[in-house]
Amino acid sequence: MSVVLETDYLIVGSGAMGLAFADTLLSQTDAKMIIVDRHAKPGGHWNVAYPFVRLHQPSSFYGVESRELSRFQKDQVGMNKGLFDLASGPEVSAYFDDVMQQSFLPTGRVQYFPMCEYEGEGKFSGLTSGKTYEVRYKKLVDATRLTVDVPAEHTPAFSIADGVNFMPLNDLPRLRRSAEGYVVIGSGKTGMDACLWLMEHGVEPEDIRWIMPRDAWMLPREYAQPDAEFFVGTVGNQANQFEAIAEAGSVDDMYARLEEKGCVVRFDKAIEPTMFHAATISKPELEALRRIKNVVRMGRVTALEPTCIVLENGELETSPEHMHIDCSASLSRTMVRMSPKPVFDGDVITPQTIRSFMPVFSGSMIAYVEANYSDDEEKNRLCNVVPLPNTSDDFVTMTLAAMMNQYNWSQDKSLRAWVRENRLDGFSKLASEVSPDDKEKMDILLRMRDTAPKAVGKLMELAATLNT
Repeated sequence: MSVVLETDYLIVGSGAMGLAFADTLLSQTDAKMIIVDRHAKPGGHWNVAYPFVRLHQPSSFYGVESRELSRFQKDQVGMNKGLFDLASGPEVSAYFDDVMQQSFLPTGRVQYFPMCEYEGEGKFSGLTSGKTYEVRYKKLVDATRLTVDVPAEHTPAFSIADGVNFMPLNDLPRLRRSAEGYVVIGSGKTGMDACLWLMEHGVEPEDIRWIMPRDAWMLPREYAQPDAEFFVGTVGNQANQFEAIAEAGSVDDMYARLEEKGCVVRFDKAIEPTMFHAATISKPELEALRRIKNVVRMGRVTALEPTCIVLENGELETSPEHMHIDCSASLSRTMVRMSPKPVFDGDVITPQTIRSFMPVFSGSMIAYVEANYSDDEEKNRLCNVVPLPNTSDDFVTMTLAAMMNQYNWSQDKSLRAWVRENRLDGFSKLASEVSPDDKEKMDILLRMRDTAPKAVGKLMELAATLNT
């Protein structure tokens, strides 16, 4: 017989977005909630992240609104030197566990059920205990919509023959002897991290073969710093972006202008990227990765043989003495499941990104809107989904949706004030604190104000051309 439970909100998934939603709902309401997750601890995919993973944006943008993650210290060494701290995987995991144990559970309004599989219709069962539960709830929060394909839980989309020296990315620090060479399969952030880790641990760039199915546009981390010291670079970069978009004649021209202004970067200026996943990279990291000259652009791997790598557009020699590292977990493989749907739909709430690059801010704001607005149509207008980017063209629709959301928020006085004070927002408070006497910063803000409408108009034009 199932254990019957009652609550106001049944939240499925205790990943970053689900926890950010729950945190703000706790502060904005007196609601009770039950959180169900298949992992043993909160944090979602951080439970199975590769050991050397770090955030690729400053820690102050991450976590839940009520509890700081960042140390607000600039790194003194390494490839992030001079920029604000990037929390490691273990730090993020410990942080989310603290959020649950020290913030959520002591309220008495949160019940947490780890190691449980949600089965639908308010039912879930314990993966270890075998117990079954049935929840009577007012609203269901599906915080699993943006579950990503991570290396530890990823099944390669290519065959692997016996005798191939192969490992998933998570196993890389367990190496106990050197290989004749290293083959990194995948060009996303995990592939970048694998290459950087190898070089940081003494592997020469010429001993790395990087299989790069698609080149990517990336964002400079130097322009994503949450402090007044970096205002001119960070907010100035936003103004530069608006101007580049407004002046563009096509998508290709837009990227050329964005690159000229330093808003985006790529590995090889002779190769036009076709991917945009919003990866953030520092100048030293980019310079290090550019030292790898053996970059293979022959499509995706279809098979690994002991002496041959079969790709979509050809074959390469390899050997059992080469280590093949799988970094091929791909956003594109999960895009269909993650396609946008209304955030608010009757008694179901589906948190999704409503601001580019910021899933936890999005989760927090969706909870604020749930707590303070009553009409679903109005809620969805304020929480219009910003689609996740995959191809380089997706930058257009993503940026347009994000700018329209920002405009709608700015027209709502109470919402505007809440956004400004939310620590996960990052930049609104920074801009609001600029002194009218600071001409340099005021000029930047005026450039943004004057160019934003033109940028929106141009994005609409470009989006129309992409849809024809």
